[in-house]
Amino acid sequence: MSSHSIPISDLANEWLRLDKNPETRKEIELLVQQNNTAELEARLRHRIEFGTAGLRATMEAGFSRMNDLTVIQASQGLCLYVLEHVPNARERGVVIGHDHRHHSNDFARLTAGAFLAKGVKVYAYKNLVHTPMVPFGVKKLNAACGIMITASHNPKKDNGYKVYWENACQIIPPHDEGIAKKILENLEPWTWDYNSFDNPALVDPTAELVPAYFSEVQQLCVDKAVNAASETKFVYTAMHGVGYPFACRVMEEFGFQPLVPTKEQVQPDPEFPTVAFPNPEEGKGALALAFKTAEEVGAKVVFANDPDADRFTVAEQQRSGEWVLFTGNQIGTMFACEALRNWRASGKSDAKVGVLCSTVSSSMLAKVAKVEGIHWEDTLTGFKWIGNRAIDLEKEGYNIIFGYEEAIGFMLGDIVRDKDGVSALGYFAQLASRLYREGSTISDYLESLYQKYGYFASANSYFICHEKETIDRIFAKMRFGAAPEADPQGQFAHKLSYATHIGPHKVAHVRDLTVGYDSSKPDHRPVLPVSAAAHMITYYLDNGCVFTLRTSGTEPKIKWYLEVSASSQADAEAQAKAIEAAMTQQLLEPEVNKLQYRTSS
Repeated sequence: MSSHSIPISDLANEWLRLDKNPETRKEIELLVQQNNTAELEARLRHRIEFGTAGLRATMEAGFSRMNDLTVIQASQGLCLYVLEHVPNARERGVVIGHDHRHHSNDFARLTAGAFLAKGVKVYAYKNLVHTPMVPFGVKKLNAACGIMITASHNPKKDNGYKVYWENACQIIPPHDEGIAKKILENLEPWTWDYNSFDNPALVDPTAELVPAYFSEVQQLCVDKAVNAASETKFVYTAMHGVGYPFACRVMEEFGFQPLVPTKEQVQPDPEFPTVAFPNPEEGKGALALAFKTAEEVGAKVVFANDPDADRFTVAEQQRSGEWVLFTGNQIGTMFACEALRNWRASGKSDAKVGVLCSTVSSSMLAKVAKVEGIHWEDTLTGFKWIGNRAIDLEKEGYNIIFGYEEAIGFMLGDIVRDKDGVSALGYFAQLASRLYREGSTISDYLESLYQKYGYFASANSYFICHEKETIDRIFAKMRFGAAPEADPQGQFAHKLSYATHIGPHKVAHVRDLTVGYDSSKPDHRPVLPVSAAAHMITYYLDNGCVFTLRTSGTEPKIKWYLEVSASSQADAEAQAKAIEAAMTQQLLEPEVNKLQYRTSS
C-alpha cells in the first residue's frame, strides 16, 4: 500500500509502535490529541530522503525528520548494504564521529549500536571531532565506511548523517539509491542501544588517529622555523562549533604563535547564541565579534571555521580600516597558486600536476591552470565529486595538489579527499605570514593574481523557498517557457525552450544537468553526470558571463553562482551586478513566486 493512501491516524500509530524515545513519542501523541492533521501530515506522510548528502533535517518526531528512530533505520539499511557490497566489511569495520549539536551524541551511539548488533567492528570517536577525522579514519584504518553526525553550518534545529564509502569519500550514485532501498526494507529496529560506547567491542581510535592526522597535516608546512618567527597575529572563531582545539593544534604543528580566540564563539554550544546562521559564508555579520576581537588586539587577519570545521574562510582589515571577507573563489585561487608555488619550490616536476573545482566555482582556476601548464577539471557540485575524481586521476598518475568548491571548502594534498577547514587554516596562515613578512597583504596578493590571470567578479546568493512545487514550477518555466509546446521527437514531455537573452546579453548556450541537455555539444549530451534528483541549469552568455541556478540537497534554497571576467575589477563587478539583477527578475521572478530574500546573520 502506498503511503499516500494510508490514513494519517495509521501512520501516527505506526510511529508510536516503533518509537522508544519518550520525548518524540510525546510530540506525536500531543499532535494526535490536538487533532493537528496538518502537522502530522508534514511529519509522517513522507520519509526523510537518503541521498548523496546522507540525511539532513530538523530534529523532531516524525518519519520526515532527524530523530532516534530515523537514525536507527538509516543505520540498519546502511549496515546491511555495506555488508553486501564491501569485501570483509564486518572485519574492516565502520568509523563514527559526531559534533556538538543537540542529540548528536545519542545519534552516534545509536548508529554504533546498530552496527555492533550485526557483528561489525566499530571505531567511534567518543569525544567531539571535526568532520574530516571520519574520512581520515576510514583511510587510515581501511574501514568499510564512515558516518559523521553533523549538520555542518545549518541552523541549530537541524542535524545530519553524512556517509563516507570505503574509499574515504562521500558516497555517490548508485550507493545512495542502494542504501535508501535497504533502509526501506529494514524499518523495524533491531536494537535501540544508547550504551554502545560502553561496549568493550567498540574501539575509540582518538589516541591513534588524531596524532596521525596532524602528522600528515604537518607535511604541508614549508618552514616551521620561519613560521615560529612570524609576528602576524591571527584571530579565530569556531562559530560555536568543534574547531578550536583542532585549529590550535594545527597552528602549533606549523610553528605559529597561538591563535587569538573570539572568546564568545570558540566553545562548542549547540544553541549558537551569537549567530542566527552559524555559517561564516553568511557575511560580515557572522564575523562581527571576531572583527571586534581583532581590533582590540591589533590583528589584521581573522580566520573562521564553520561549526564542524570542514570549511574555512578568511577576512583581512584593509589600510582604510574596512574589513574585507574574501569569497570562496578568491581564497581557492590563492590556495591553488600557493600550492603550485610550494610544489615547484620543492623541486617536483609539473608533469601530471592537477587542480580541481566544482562546476559552479570560478573560471579563474581554469585560467591559472592554462597559463601555468597544469591539468584542471571541473566536477559536479559537492566534494563527493571532487574527492572521487581526485582518486580516479591519481590512478592515472596525476598529483592532485588542490581542489575546492566556492562554498569555502578546500582540499590540500591527499590527507583526506574531502574539504578540511583545519589543514586549510594552517596552510593559509603560512601564506599570510609570508605575505606580511614580505611587506605585502592578502589583498595585495589577490590583486597581483588578477593582474596576471585577469579580473573575475562573482555574484553568488540564494532565495529561500519552502514549497517544492513552486521550485519545480520555476525551473519548468526556465526549461519549457510559459506556454510549453509538445516535443516532436518525444525526448521530453515538452519541447525545451530556454531563454535566448538575459537582459541585453545573448545566451550562447545552455547546459541542463537535470534533464541531460547541453546545446554546445553536437549530440546535445553533457559531459558531466546527469541527475534528476535536483535542478541545475547553467547559462553561458555571449559576453563570457557564466551562471548556474540550482537547488540545494540539504536546504530549502534556490542558489545561483554567477561570474564575469573583465579588464578591470570595477568593470567585472558592475557587469556581475547588472546581470544578476536581470537574471533573478527574468528567471526567478521573486515577487511573483513569493521567494524569500537571503538574510545575513
